[in-house]
Amino acid sequence: MALDAETRDQLVDTVRRFVSERLRPLEAQVAEANAVPEPIIGEMRDLGLFGLSIPEEYGGLDLSMEDECLVIFEMGRTSPAFRSEFGTNVGIGSQGLVMFGNDEQKAKWLPGIAAGTTVTSFALTEPEAGSDSAAVQTRALLDGDAYVLNGSKRYITNAAKAGLFTVMARSNPDVKGGGGVSAFLVPSDLPGITVGPPEKKMGQHGAQIHDITFDNVRVPVENRLGAEGEGFKVAMQVLDKGRLHIGALCVGVAERLIADCVAYAGERKQFGQALSNFQLVQAMIADSKTECMAARALVLESARKRDGGANIVLEAAAAKYYASEMVGRVADRAVQIFGGAGYVADYGIERLYRDVRIFRIYEGTSQVQQLVIARETMKRGG
Repeated sequence: MALDAETRDQLVDTVRRFVSERLRPLEAQVAEANAVPEPIIGEMRDLGLFGLSIPEEYGGLDLSMEDECLVIFEMGRTSPAFRSEFGTNVGIGSQGLVMFGNDEQKAKWLPGIAAGTTVTSFALTEPEAGSDSAAVQTRALLDGDAYVLNGSKRYITNAAKAGLFTVMARSNPDVKGGGGVSAFLVPSDLPGITVGPPEKKMGQHGAQIHDITFDNVRVPVENRLGAEGEGFKVAMQVLDKGRLHIGALCVGVAERLIADCVAYAGERKQFGQALSNFQLVQAMIADSKTECMAARALVLESARKRDGGANIVLEAAAAKYYASEMVGRVADRAVQIFGGAGYVADYGIERLYRDVRIFRIYEGTSQVQQLVIARETMKRGG
């Protein structure tokens, strides 16, 4: 649902102030502790951030894709670990349920997801199924009134906090590829589920990823999401939306980095004058600004098309591909402009440089996006 202009502007302004006043002062602390403080998570719940994309009837804000992107632009101006706390509830962890769930499933789970009392995770990636997402090997074999899950998932965001997993598993071993995969709503407290320790990562300290093992986990038949064999369809539609969300996040981080570069270049003196007076520094700022503006426009145009009901497989892939590559270049230029100060921890530039590297990998690698863009372009005839 698209908000009226006044309400949307109020929401964006509230999130902007929350980021500036509450989150940015805590960035170094979160990175050092590798955890977001619980009081901050409580404030996120109070702001409704866990329910941005959940229908109003279940307690969410039911934002349009465009309005969600405007909010995520603002969240991008701080450490991505903060956004990760509610990101799965807004995106890949909940949207399969929103788009494919039946009334009973929605009534059972969506109110808690919107309130942030239930954290969700999206369990697709496996040791042998990452970019090749149709190669899922986790099994879900029907046994009476339940499917029995066996297998493992890898690098699952918020797995240790999750109350509900959306799990992609092969329900028909005789069907190869995506056609044999179904989606399941799996409560995290079912017997046989083991969540591994958090991974040590290059960046985004404060956001956790874990492996999950399923050992003869009995999932009631009524927990299947959508029809038998529809899991790959669920995953792809969820990822289309998730790619626009990540594209918006990349734009927000880039805008933060550019603002930091402009401020630093205006203050830092070399050869008796401000860095901002040097044309080669200006060129780096100009390139960063231009690319960021282009990414923002692409994300918003794609979001509006989705809100209008268009097929946005190509647009979502292009937005995520361009924005994630763009923010990597902007972060690299930021380190260059800050020089030695960009390489040490004091200014936070090196932290953001590490944080943004994952954007080119999750929700589909850049190489997967290229394949999707090429395939869809050829389908459309240009």
